Amino acid sequence: MKCHGGEKVKGKVDFVAILESDQSLAENFELWESVRDVLVFEEMPPEDELQPDDRERKEFLTWYQKYFVDSVEAKPGDFQPRRLSVHEYRNTLRSLFGFELELAVIEAEQTVTEKSLVRKLLPTDPPGESGFTNDTHGNPLTTVIWDQYSYIVDRALKELFSARRKAQLAVFTGVPENAEIEESSARRMVEIFASRAWRRPATEEDLKTSFRNLEGLAGDSLRKQLQQELKTILMSPQFFYRGLLVEGTAGKQAQVDSFELAERLSYFLWADMPDAKLSQLAASGALDDPEVLKGEIARLLDHPASRNLANNFALEWLALDEIENAEKNTPVADALLTQPLDFVDYLFREDRPLVELIDSSTTFINQHTARFYPSDRKQLAAYKRQKGIEVESLPNQRITLENNADSRGGILTMPGILTMNRGPVIRGTWILERILGDHLGEPPADVGQVAPNQKGENLSFRERFEQHRNQSACAVCHDKIDPLGFALQAYDDRGVDLLDEASVKAGRKKNRAKIDPASLDTSGQLPTGESFADFAELKNILISTQRRTVIRNLVNRTLSYALCRKTEIFDQPTIDEITDRLMNDESTFRDLVSEVVFSLPFQQTTFPDAES
Repeated sequence: MKCHGGEKVKGKVDFVAILESDQSLAENFELWESVRDVLVFEEMPPEDELQPDDRERKEFLTWYQKYFVDSVEAKPGDFQPRRLSVHEYRNTLRSLFGFELELAVIEAEQTVTEKSLVRKLLPTDPPGESGFTNDTHGNPLTTVIWDQYSYIVDRALKELFSARRKAQLAVFTGVPENAEIEESSARRMVEIFASRAWRRPATEEDLKTSFRNLEGLAGDSLRKQLQQELKTILMSPQFFYRGLLVEGTAGKQAQVDSFELAERLSYFLWADMPDAKLSQLAASGALDDPEVLKGEIARLLDHPASRNLANNFALEWLALDEIENAEKNTPVADALLTQPLDFVDYLFREDRPLVELIDSSTTFINQHTARFYPSDRKQLAAYKRQKGIEVESLPNQRITLENNADSRGGILTMPGILTMNRGPVIRGTWILERILGDHLGEPPADVGQVAPNQKGENLSFRERFEQHRNQSACAVCHDKIDPLGFALQAYDDRGVDLLDEASVKAGRKKNRAKIDPASLDTSGQLPTGESFADFAELKNILISTQRRTVIRNLVNRTLSYALCRKTEIFDQPTIDEITDRLMNDESTFRDLVSEVVFSLPFQQTTFPDAES
């Protein structure tokens, strides 16, 4: 209580407030998990404070195991409809109409311009409690957003009924492209459109008002009213809220119906509505067959739309959008960003082992990133610059790391990752949080900067940093961060491998001071006791003794993204069970997806009582 209660509250941890509140201990399970960790590794209390003896530590750990592990039963979360994220809304509109709503933009080769009308008009989704933007439970539906929805829908319907979209319109009406729309074909369109938009069959009762509004109309009057009925469908909560039509008994845990399962699967893998085949399988009940569901998982992953797992899930999980903030040259920034995205897409699409996230002999480069791989760049196909264009964004090519697998294999040492995480503290924090799943609190407000060498001093950065962190309160976090960050000291702020002469020559500007490789200290020891001499040895630790930690975090992040919510204490047994099953060498990224889709929280839900 001295440091974490009463008048003094460090690290935003106030045990007095927790004990005096009405919250259950389970609501703070992540905090108690951190308490367990710092007691196990004797990181807290600080060294200069009174320490608990072995009996007291054991007593706490026994209590923790009983209360937070042994007594926790796996169950699904409470059912909560949520609004489509901007990304999902854009994809869903495109799939529903059969075309993209784009702005007419004149752009240069060196620029990246947003063409999507949806992305231009709708506000960017903030990350939810899960850290993902598809966790929209807390996003309000304001009058401004409602007006933007209305404008977007009007634009989409105007385009659908235009002369150049006759083919798409005919899909809904069932009449030849140049034929007049009659009342029967208008009713058919409303029924098909509503069923697709609502992601489940629309009943006669659902559409009776629309059918009544269309009665006796013809020609322009019919077309105008038909557009109004379609707009009503697209402005309905059933369209832009997911799961609003699911039925269940209050207070009961139940299997989600086939249509909700199809929707969960497609938005997880594609961030998009179910396609025709998935919808048909849901309607027939065939999707309830585990073998059919397995086949659909494989089909959806094989589809180009599964690129979403890289472009959306991995981008947000690994905070890859920070690359664009670290590199101002747009084509180069694009190259640094698309490399890890192409790599993650490869891991999922080609069913690669989970450990290849950390250690792989495959990577993706283009002419902008080839300088980081001087020994293997010869595998690139020849590039001829277009006439009149100085610098342009280029597609990546897949190469095999024949010479630099130890130093460049896997995602941790990709130049974009190193560029956006400059310095040992930021790099160590990124690995700790994004790869190992250990989330740190905010540093003390008065922590300050690493002091420069004083007159007469010739201390290395690491030596000066030791002086900086020589406070017991700071050392708790830095004991975790620093070994990971200093293991990457052989890479400069641009991601150049300073121990690779060819890489230094290709990546360094003229007249830049050379660094003596012998002066680089990349050794370290993790709080768990494992020691390493360099990054290659650290990488081996991550895929061996620390494999469970890495895989558990991967399971936790994937499940959270799939469920569009933060994982809770009742999800922990599921996370542990999936982790256990994925610990063997043969476990792949598709196994991970399958485990998540067949998991209890994905397949089932609990319908809350009316009072709650």
